[in-house]
Amino acid sequence: MSSRTSPQPAAGAPRTLAEELRARSDDGLAALLRARPDLVHPVPADLTQLATRLSTRASVVRALERLDRFTLEVAEALAVAPDPVPAEDLLALLIGRDTKAADEPDTADRLPAALAELRGQALLWGPPEALRLVRTVREALGSGPTGLGPVYAEAGAGLPPSRLQEILADAGQPTTPDAVSALDSLHALWTETPDRADALLADAPEGVRGVLHRLMWGPPYGQTPPRPVRAADARTPVEWLQARGLLLPAGRDSVVLPREVALHLRGGRAHREVHPLPPEVHATRTHEPHLVDAAAAGQAFHAVRTVEELLELFSAEPAAALRAGGLGVRDLRRTAAALDLPEPQVAFWLELAYGAGLLATDGEADERWSPTPLFDAWLHRPAAERWTLLARTWLDATRVAALVGSRDSKDKVLGALGPGLDRALAPEVRRAVLGHLAALPPGSAPDAAELTERLRWERPLRGGELRDRLVAWTVAEAEQLGLTGRGALSAPARALLAGDDPSDLLALLLPEPLAEVILQPDLTAIAPGPLETPLAQTLAVAADIESKGGATVYRFTPESVRRALDAGRTAAELHAFLAEHSRTPVPQPLSYLIDDVARRHGRLRVGIASAYLRCDDDTLLDELLADRRAAQLRLRRLAPTVLAAQADPAAVLTQLRAMGYAPAAESPEGDVVIARPDARRTPPRTPPAPVPDGPPQVSDLHLAAAVRTIRAGDRASTVTHRTPNPTGSVPRTSAAETLATLQTAVLTGSPVWIGYVNADGAATQRVIEPVRVEGGFVTAFDQLHESVQTFSLHRITGVAEIDE
Repeated sequence: MSSRTSPQPAAGAPRTLAEELRARSDDGLAALLRARPDLVHPVPADLTQLATRLSTRASVVRALERLDRFTLEVAEALAVAPDPVPAEDLLALLIGRDTKAADEPDTADRLPAALAELRGQALLWGPPEALRLVRTVREALGSGPTGLGPVYAEAGAGLPPSRLQEILADAGQPTTPDAVSALDSLHALWTETPDRADALLADAPEGVRGVLHRLMWGPPYGQTPPRPVRAADARTPVEWLQARGLLLPAGRDSVVLPREVALHLRGGRAHREVHPLPPEVHATRTHEPHLVDAAAAGQAFHAVRTVEELLELFSAEPAAALRAGGLGVRDLRRTAAALDLPEPQVAFWLELAYGAGLLATDGEADERWSPTPLFDAWLHRPAAERWTLLARTWLDATRVAALVGSRDSKDKVLGALGPGLDRALAPEVRRAVLGHLAALPPGSAPDAAELTERLRWERPLRGGELRDRLVAWTVAEAEQLGLTGRGALSAPARALLAGDDPSDLLALLLPEPLAEVILQPDLTAIAPGPLETPLAQTLAVAADIESKGGATVYRFTPESVRRALDAGRTAAELHAFLAEHSRTPVPQPLSYLIDDVARRHGRLRVGIASAYLRCDDDTLLDELLADRRAAQLRLRRLAPTVLAAQADPAAVLTQLRAMGYAPAAESPEGDVVIARPDARRTPPRTPPAPVPDGPPQVSDLHLAAAVRTIRAGDRASTVTHRTPNPTGSVPRTSAAETLATLQTAVLTGSPVWIGYVNADGAATQRVIEPVRVEGGFVTAFDQLHESVQTFSLHRITGVAEIDE
């Protein structure tokens, strides 16, 4: 296969990429624009402009990133092959010079599909006997992936003709009169006369084969100063190779193995190994589908409850937002301790709530993170619908919570809810991973390493290490969110992936929320299952969660009961609430506890002086004045029922509660201040939009309009007319001839070609379909702009009929 004698295309074959595009159907053009949507922004004026846009480096690199491994290997083989190359020579580059197609059927069978993919994306053009890779693709790929060096014509271009004649003589080739023919002779030695090349290598001394073996699969460069040595003077294997042209100078201190020599040594293969088939994803574990769905549903319910608890916590104690954006490390740790979860999991739930629009900053001067009004609406929806919102948010989000705690390119730590967490590749990887899980039989769980290998094959140039990490994170997060159970995809997740609403399927799997708890004499309440949201919220205020699991244990304490009273509940309301939601009679110790705390609650009032204490029982104030633990408050009696304190009200409240009292805060009007834990909400907020991964996909309607526009522009730029016009200028006809031709075109409905000078004096050429000629104007359909326009007759320089 010679680089000097290129195969000749058949008669009628396209001479340029634009000509091949012109021969495509409208559906073919639409498929190209759909595969490479960057070409539509803006819409090219004609096919020549489209071909130019196709060849830009940014567009080519984006298209190469979407190729699978085998299609990319085919493109890499085309990049090192002569241009053009017949399809049979390309197959030989993939399977080897002496290998038959029947010996590697997978490669031979998959090659037409790979060529069709490259042709469909306009990375390749030309007939099968003369395939041409788009020049920018050849430049983008180079020979690096194949490990091949430059051809003789490039590697030896800087050598003096005298040195080339010496190399030819030492290689046993006849000398030639010039450098070009000398390089052609060396090229022919290794590509057209393999027997003579083998004979040359057969006489090589010991060590030459070892040097060639190290260079043949790449990199083809060796670090040694080149020497213009003759065969008779060569003393080392490297000198023997330089004398015969198997190594040529590549710089002051390096030599290179020419491509022809490497291909001969490889047996004609461009790659050491090709991968025509994707790695299979096997089921390493198999479970009953109903067990998978049950496990996933349990985790889905836990996910909903965790987000609910997290946002209830932020309702009561909003976290400060950092100036640079995000959540501080201390607040993250505090939240993790309150929820009894690891910090990475808390970061995941925070990011999920933020992405779903349930959490945002309030926009105040002292900015804080709080639930949004959407959180209240979300709370009143069924659990299955709440989970669906979370799952859809995760599937489409570009923010990656697993990056929290890592460092960016500037060595800055990435924080939860902060900037720098967006990765446009994330949604694509998540859908790909779940898609492979969905392709397995229900109940089947694969190995994460096989999923990683499969995605590497599908997109070898896309993502790299980040893609591999995203696969592992996707597997873990899908299990954490309840999309998978025991490693296998659940039925609701399959529906979600298919674009359907999974709520109905999940609702059948979730346990029915309970409206009752079991109250015990030891001041605990046991919830044997998930509780209805209002019951769970009230119980979380009036009691402390002691343990979680299959059953949740709540414990009533004086502090928890006081917390309920501070939130506005009365003792009577607490008694009624517990009686209504308890399967058993309310235990006497719990009733006594509520009455005792309520009796003491609010007897002491703390208000603003610096701070003051007010109580109708002066003996209680006497007790406080005598208590050494209150010394730090520096209390002083102002009246029989009023004490003044030299501390702020919050400190006084904290210290008195630590001493075992149950004080209540008082407003300036003398009313008890009620602190409601659900009072903190942000103004309405819009969820963060995912970062787009390149240009947006184009709708079918937009594609059809784009194809019509490109076709119309191409007709206008390539149309020929009956009046010869060798200069390419606009047609020139008399006014009478122009008017007659246009009136005839109106009657016959045929398009015409006109020259037109606009108001700025610029001359253009148009293809129009006249509809009406009157009043000095022509109303016609302009094929270039795909619209009806009006043209002034006096600005039309000439008209010519279309030569069909």
